[in-house]
Amino acid sequence: MNGHTVTQNGFNPPSTPTPQPQSECQLPTPAPIVQREQWGGKYEFLLSCIGYCVGLGNVWRFPYLCYRNGGGVFLIPYFIMLFVTGVPLFLMELSLGQYGAAGPITVWKCCPLLKGIGIGMLCVSTLVCLYYNVIIAWTFYYLGSSFQSPLPWSCEALANAGICSGNITANDATGKVLTPTEIFWNKQVLGVVHSEGLHDPGPVRWPLALCLLAAWIIIFLCMLKGIRSSGKVVYVTATFPYFVLIVLIIRGATLEGSLDGVAFYLTPDWSRLANAQVWNDAASQIFYSLGIGVGGLLSMASYNKFDNNVIRDTIVITTGNCCTSFFAGFAIFSILGHMAHRKGVPVAQVADTGPGLAFVAYPEALALLPGSVFWSIMFFLMLFMLGVDTLFGNMEGITTAVLDEFPHLRGNPLQKSLFLGALCFSFYLMGLLLITDGGIYWFTLIDSFSTSFGLIIITLFMCVNQFCQDILDMIRHCPPWCGKVLIYFKACWVFCTPFLLLVIDNNSTGNL
Repeated sequence: MNGHTVTQNGFNPPSTPTPQPQSECQLPTPAPIVQREQWGGKYEFLLSCIGYCVGLGNVWRFPYLCYRNGGGVFLIPYFIMLFVTGVPLFLMELSLGQYGAAGPITVWKCCPLLKGIGIGMLCVSTLVCLYYNVIIAWTFYYLGSSFQSPLPWSCEALANAGICSGNITANDATGKVLTPTEIFWNKQVLGVVHSEGLHDPGPVRWPLALCLLAAWIIIFLCMLKGIRSSGKVVYVTATFPYFVLIVLIIRGATLEGSLDGVAFYLTPDWSRLANAQVWNDAASQIFYSLGIGVGGLLSMASYNKFDNNVIRDTIVITTGNCCTSFFAGFAIFSILGHMAHRKGVPVAQVADTGPGLAFVAYPEALALLPGSVFWSIMFFLMLFMLGVDTLFGNMEGITTAVLDEFPHLRGNPLQKSLFLGALCFSFYLMGLLLITDGGIYWFTLIDSFSTSFGLIIITLFMCVNQFCQDILDMIRHCPPWCGKVLIYFKACWVFCTPFLLLVIDNNSTGNL
């Protein structure tokens, strides 16, 4: 990238001589240059990136992967993958956006051969936005239901009295006996009991449709004024989840059986290190939680000042993200340990993954706590803010890419508002498929395949680009440690990261 000039709208090709006009000709009126926004301060950028990276995957995915893959021993491959693939790729994406001051598509005009990377980022980000706000809609539904006392999925609710006493037995299609929490999730929220699969979506569930509409309206209003407004919102949405996690950890430590849950979470199984799937899960969690290759990081960094210390930001954000994942496990498994203690079963029988942990296992555990209504409201409010911050980043990747390609939209507030409204409404209409009776099947399909192989290809091609000197150019007063750290990052970009990306793409489940 060396040798190219940088403007507020990205890279410009080398200038060519301008022909002298004829005497009878008039000079064309130059197009007005639309000033690109910048973050109000470095803390707004840091909080926005932390909010983008620290999402639902830190709460429901990392703790499950940790205990499924050997407990505390999972931290070994996790941190190796973090330092060899996660941090270098994170720095790569932040640096691209900051140096080019452009979105995922425009930034690659310096090298048209790689412009497909930006288009790939845009495609992946679109799929993520499509299904991610459905999770926020589920959270809205549970948040509204949490204001009822007793909670509608608890044994104290009259509708569940027969099930909890054993007088009534509810089974799913496989014959499994369902708990009140599972009945509430499968029947009242999803309606999946009325669908046979992908080919049978059924009608739209209108309570969820209203929740999804409310979620998209909130996203629209928060992004309406650009990063100047969303940068202020993150002071609340990025910090409140930490407050809730600390409160849940403190509360969980006082419960009977909490130590059993923590021990189950951290007890190492050293034999698991020889399993290739453990390393694959560690790498996938790094991509999932850091949001690498989707374009959100690149877009947010494009609004930075040119001389911002991107290396410092990378270290702060990635460290904060992995620490949040680790400590979230204490909040989750201390309360799950109490739940297992109350039911007299092993912790493994009450732990689940994905939506099952957030919307089945944990709500059931919350229902057992004194003051369950309060804790349920706090938990789902935390999930809502985690989801909103992550969706901000993904939507920023899409909007920045479009606004950079059509800069006249950026300079016209009305046109920009109409574009953003049309974009959010389009996502809402497409998302209605995911909140039908069979919507969970489509949700699982998109979630499983939208960010796997595509992200591997995108990040592999990102490693082709080398611009260490450009990073030093941005950090004008680079401390001595910056240059030494860049040597490590360059080694990762050239050798270690591409090699590991190719290995994990194999998705092997056998032994190494």
